[in-house]
Amino acid sequence: MEYKKLYEDILQEHRRVYESLDEKDLYRFIDTVKKYDRIFLIGVGREGMATRAFAMRLMHMGKEIHWIWDDTTPSINKGDLLIATLGDGEIGHIRYICQKAKENGGYIYMITGSKSGSAVKELADDVLFVPASVYRGRDKVVGSIQPMGNLFEQTLFIVLDMVVMMMVDSCDLTFEDMSRRHRNVE
Repeated sequence: MEYKKLYEDILQEHRRVYESLDEKDLYRFIDTVKKYDRIFLIGVGREGMATRAFAMRLMHMGKEIHWIWDDTTPSINKGDLLIATLGDGEIGHIRYICQKAKENGGYIYMITGSKSGSAVKELADDVLFVPASVYRGRDKVVGSIQPMGNLFEQTLFIVLDMVVMMMVDSCDLTFEDMSRRHRNVE
């Protein structure tokens, strides 16, 4: 594959995803995240890395953040938000975590590339649909020349970074405020 052709094709895929993403859904997600002070997050694989990066930025914004897999994660209760990324909408152990969180009163917000996934349909209180090709996805989304869920994972990372930037812009925050919360023991 030729480098220039490859990056141009991938950039075009990204453009199509961002242009297809429903802005009303994005703003509803932002409003929900702003409303909660205590937020739990979960994701696996490469989409989990994007979600974990989002968790870090939310912490930099002053939110109380808990990554589900950490041993220090407390119980989730009524009044807490769980953000779960599951590209194909079916990931079994994420489904289980969402079910347990819902049983304990948590609000479940799923980010997916497959609205038809069973976990999404059965457990989500709300959904942010990122219309990008996902591994084992079945919904109509932007297709990709890239393998497996690359397009969803890449756009997820950038969309969540844009969410942070939009939240900072709409709140009484600056990037300097965020940097003061950055880990200082490295």
